[in-house]
Amino acid sequence: MKLLFYKKEGHWHPGIAGEGDLVYIFPSEPAVAADDICNWFTKEKKQLLEKQKSEAAIVPAAALRIGPCVPRPGKIICIGLNYRRHAEEAGMEIPKMPVAFTKYNNTLTDYGNSIVLGNIGEQFDYEAELGVVIGKRGKNVPAASALDHVFGYCVANDLSCRDLQFRTPQWLLGKSLDGFLPLGKWVVTADEITNPQRLQITCSINGELRQNQSTHDMIFSVAEIVAFLSDYMTLDPGDLIITGTPEGVIMGRKEKKWLQPGDLVRTEIEKLGFTENRLI
Repeated sequence: MKLLFYKKEGHWHPGIAGEGDLVYIFPSEPAVAADDICNWFTKEKKQLLEKQKSEAAIVPAAALRIGPCVPRPGKIICIGLNYRRHAEEAGMEIPKMPVAFTKYNNTLTDYGNSIVLGNIGEQFDYEAELGVVIGKRGKNVPAASALDHVFGYCVANDLSCRDLQFRTPQWLLGKSLDGFLPLGKWVVTADEITNPQRLQITCSINGELRQNQSTHDMIFSVAEIVAFLSDYMTLDPGDLIITGTPEGVIMGRKEKKWLQPGDLVRTEIEKLGFTENRLI
């Protein structure tokens, strides 16, 4: 199932992506309260929507205002330097444990929105990443069963402002500008992804391919990341984990032509779809 959320009269509503560009919507389903969004990323809610699918209305996606596929995650946890070749291009040592940092909900934006770069920083960069959505509460989860706690997967672009990122020892300022985490249109449920470590991930700028790598190059697998994080914090349904970017970012290139207004950034992951955003 491909779960998405759309806005209507200021409220969130769930939908299921169908064939082509069609979406199943549920007119009888009440609006989702902001503090209840995370509860939709559970097996029980998935089963509820699947049961109601035969009664759903079918509309073109273009008729809907589609929001981020995880509209209000309880936590956004990012993993840095998690691809071997990316660590090498950045001139940094291969980490011995996952490098975790955070983004906040202000970095989310409606699907396909243009993103304002602003005038605080200058060195704007892209980072195509696999997003992992938690669907089952867990603490001290063993790696062997960690994927049982995953609701699904999505496309993410961890946009970064490098001069702000490295201005202080903490990466926060360069990672949490408004709109700097555009997500794909939907979350693909975990039952449709046999192996999250065998997905091709790409990023192109104005049609030029910049990143093209398999998630197999991850230093720490999705299961290892979920287990690791759960040792330090309880993971809840709706939490969003961004798992790192492969090689090919601007920071690692000899000629550093940073992103600028007018650029079109397309991030795509095999079986999960894409997100495409114009920078303004």
